[in-house]
Amino acid sequence: MIRHVRILCSSYHHWTGRDLLDSVADNVDIIKRLDEAPFALVSHGTEPDPIFNYANRTALRLFEMNWADFTSMPSRLSAEPLVQEERDRLLARVNSHGYIDDYTGIRISSTGKRFMIRNATVWNLLDESGQAYGQAALLHDWQEV
Repeated sequence: MIRHVRILCSSYHHWTGRDLLDSVADNVDIIKRLDEAPFALVSHGTEPDPIFNYANRTALRLFEMNWADFTSMPSRLSAEPLVQEERDRLLARVNSHGYIDDYTGIRISSTGKRFMIRNATVWNLLDESGQAYGQAALLHDWQEV
């Protein structure tokens, strides 16, 4: 987990020039502060059909899921089938530019609740050697629809 959250933070800084968190004391602190953050933070891996591999508490509440269920779900299932094409365009845009910070779209929770996210930041994750590690999303603004 320590390596993963470090990659989330370093990749975010790499693409945006900003920090996910203010100063962090140690590895335990970074894990705890990201998990308890008021924003939703999720990531998925590089599989052909990417699987979510991280969600903080805010994201788990938003998607109405527990850790085990969320981290075994293909990320494409977070969008309704009718907006899959839109999601594919978003991910292609992120792949070509490294990140975007203006994504707005509808997502769906495990119980079928739809919510609109606005101005989400989505970025490519790079491991310590600069290799593709997945993608992450930071959600600050959402509302049930």
